Parts: sequence; structure tokens; C-alpha cells
Amino acid sequence: MRKNSVKNTRINSEVQKELSNIIRGEIKDPRINPLTSVVAVEVSPDLKNCKAYISVLGDEESQKDTIKGLKSAEGYIRVLLAKRINLRNTPEINFVLDQSIEYGVKMSKLIDEVVGEHDEDADEQDETVGEQNE
Repeated sequence: MRKNSVKNTRINSEVQKELSNIIRGEIKDPRINPLTSVVAVEVSPDLKNCKAYISVLGDEESQKDTIKGLKSAEGYIRVLLAKRINLRNTPEINFVLDQSIEYGVKMSKLIDEVVGEHDEDADEQDETVGEQNE
């Protein structure tokens, strides 16, 4: 895959910003979680397709409902996007659930647990060494 051009990078960021605004302010579907964010957007160079990576803060059921709601509102979102951004073609949007933030939080908790256990072991060893020296 080739590297994104400056133009493509600019289009990606503009589409991401507008998608965020549309999802936050325009969509009234109750299935869509209010804590939904657009993490990244990849628009193909020919402007025909777009992958929108969506992050949802909530349980798995809420995430599935949000993606279903967004997919059902895809046509409406595309019309609003066409009005807000002047592109040669308005891309067909494919919503993808992005769990990288959730994964990062989980890994961070695991690291904190391991570090906490390591600190406890080090404290116990220090106490044992101190008792032996007396």
C-alpha cells in the first residue's frame, strides 16, 4: 500500500472531523451510544470508499447497537457529508468498530497489576533481608 499524500491526509482529517460532528449532533438514533467517537478515517485515493473506525465507550451490546445504528443511517450521513465537504465524489462509508482504546486500557491495567505485584515482592524481600541482618 502506498503512502498517503498530503491531499489524502487532509481529506481524511476533514472527513473525520465532519463525521464526528454529524454523529454527535445530527443523528437521533437511540441505538447510537452518546459516547461514540471517530478514531480514524481512511478515504481511498479515488474518493469512492471510506473506512471510519468508531470507538464506543460501553459494553459489547452497546457497541454492536451503535454500529448497527450507524450502518442504517449511512445514507443520511453520506448526504450530510456531501453538503458539508465539497469533494468530487462522496465516499461510501464503511463503519468499523475500533477496540484499540479499550485494548490499551486493558493492557495498562494488566501492566499496573504486574508492577504492583513486583513492588509487593520487592518490599517482602527487603523486610526478609532486614530481619536476617539483625
